[in-house]
Amino acid sequence: MKMFTADQIRAWDAYTIAHEPIASIDLMERAALACSNWILQHLFSKKKLHIFCGKGNNGGDGLAIARLLLQEGVSVVTYIYETGTKGTDDFQHNLERLHKLTKEIHFIQSAEFFPALTADDVAIDALLGTGLNKPIDGLMLQLVEHISNSPAAVISIDIPTGMFADKSCKEYTCTRADHTLNFLVYKLCFMMQENADWFGEVHLLDIGLHPTYYYETIAFHQLIDQEIISSIYRKRKPFSHKGVFGHALIMAGSYGKNGAAVLSAKAALRIGAGLLTVHTPKCGYTVLQSTVPEAMLETDVEEQHLSTLPTDMSRYTAIGIGPGIGLHEQTAELLMNLLHTAHQPVVLDADALNLLSIKKDLTKHLHEECILTPHPKEFERLFGKTNNDFERKELALQKAEELNCVIVLKGHHTFIASPNGDAWFNNTGNAGMATAGSGDILTGILTGLLAQGYNAEEAAILGVYIHGAAGDLAAQQLSQEAMMAGDINQYIGSVFLQL
Repeated sequence: MKMFTADQIRAWDAYTIAHEPIASIDLMERAALACSNWILQHLFSKKKLHIFCGKGNNGGDGLAIARLLLQEGVSVVTYIYETGTKGTDDFQHNLERLHKLTKEIHFIQSAEFFPALTADDVAIDALLGTGLNKPIDGLMLQLVEHISNSPAAVISIDIPTGMFADKSCKEYTCTRADHTLNFLVYKLCFMMQENADWFGEVHLLDIGLHPTYYYETIAFHQLIDQEIISSIYRKRKPFSHKGVFGHALIMAGSYGKNGAAVLSAKAALRIGAGLLTVHTPKCGYTVLQSTVPEAMLETDVEEQHLSTLPTDMSRYTAIGIGPGIGLHEQTAELLMNLLHTAHQPVVLDADALNLLSIKKDLTKHLHEECILTPHPKEFERLFGKTNNDFERKELALQKAEELNCVIVLKGHHTFIASPNGDAWFNNTGNAGMATAGSGDILTGILTGLLAQGYNAEEAAILGVYIHGAAGDLAAQQLSQEAMMAGDINQYIGSVFLQL
C-alpha cells in the first residue's frame, strides 16, 4: 500500500474533485459519512459527543459529522475554536446546515469556554488537520491539553491536532487520541513509535477518492500488505528437491548463548531452506544436535566462541551471522574474514552488528545482497544518534545507499531501507514479540529466504512480514504476555497456509 505525504493527499482530493467530478463540499460529506458510520458502528453514539472544530476543512468534517449524528438521534454538542476570521467555504456551508438542526453550537474564545468532560463523554477532535505548518500554542494548546487530560474517550479525525503528517512533533503537544480515523492510506506519522501515545488506534476509512491518482502517483514510502507479499512469494513446483532451495549457513552461539543458534536454525528450516549447516563453538554441539536434528553441524576449533570460518565456504548459498556470538576478538577476526571473502548474500544481526560498530571500516565490504538487522540501539551504535524517528528513518535510507545494502530497522513497524531508495514499513507483529530471541528468529528467516534465491530486498520484505504475521498468530493463541520467541517459529507454517 502506498503512503502519501500531506501534499500528495491534498493533491488527491483536488484530482478527485476535478476528474470525478465532484464538488469539494460533497467530498467532505463522504469523509463525514465514513466517520459517523464508524462512530455509530462502534457504539460511541451511546454517549454524549462533544465535537471540537477548527475553521479549516478538518473542522468542516467535524461539523458534517455533528449533523449526520444528530440526524441519527445522537446527543451532540459542537464547539468551534474562534479565531476571529471566517472559516473555509466548506466549513461555512456545513455550519449553516448545522444551525438548522441544533442550537448546541458554542464558540471557544478563552479557556472559560472549555466544557467539562467526563468518563461518560466522547470528545471528537476536528480542530486541525494535515495543513498544520507550525506547533500549536496559546489557546489552541490549552484546549488540546484540556481534551487530552480529560477522562473522556477521544477520537481524532484524520490526524490528532498538533501532529505533523511528515515530520517529527516529538518536542510538541498533540491531542492524545484513543482512536484516529484516517482516510484511505496511512500517513508517515502513524508509523513512528514517538507518536504512538498520541494517535492511539488508527482506523483506515475509505472515502472514495479517485483510484487513478493512487496508481499513477509515485510514493516515497510503502506499507507492506498481502498484495505486495503475493507478488514476491514463490510457490514450490511439484518436482522440486532440496538442492533447489539452497544451502544456508548460520554462524551463531557461544558459551551460555547457544539457544540463539537453536532459534535461528529452526527458523531457517521453517522458512524453507533446503539444507542448513550451523557453525557454532564446540560447547554448542550437544545442544544443536539434540534440538535441531534436521540441521548439519560444524563446530569451531574453539570451545566457547567462534574463531574460524567453516571449511569450504563455497557450498553455501546464503549466510546468517550474529545471534549469540559474543564480542571476542577472535570472533571479530572471523567476521572480518567473512566479509573479505564471502560473495554470498549475508545477514548480519546482534553481535555481528555490535562488532561492526566497533570496527566500522568493515562496512566497506558490505554489498547489495547484505542485510543488516539492527534494533534502534544497535542502529545508533552503528551510525550515530538521531533526534527523532523521522531522522533515524532518513539516516537508514542514506546508509543503505552509501553502503549498498539493505537495512532492516526493527520496531513495531519495522522499516526496510533499500540501496535503490525504496522505503518499506511492515504492518504485522505485536508487542508480544518484544521478548528475547525474536531477532534471532528473524535472522534465520532472512537467511533461509536468501538461500532460496530471493534477493535481499525481497527477502527483507517477505521475511519481516512472515515474522510478524507468525507472531500475530502466536499472540492470538497464547496472548502477547505469554509468548516466547520459539512460539513464532511454530506459526510460520500457518502463515504460509494463509499465503
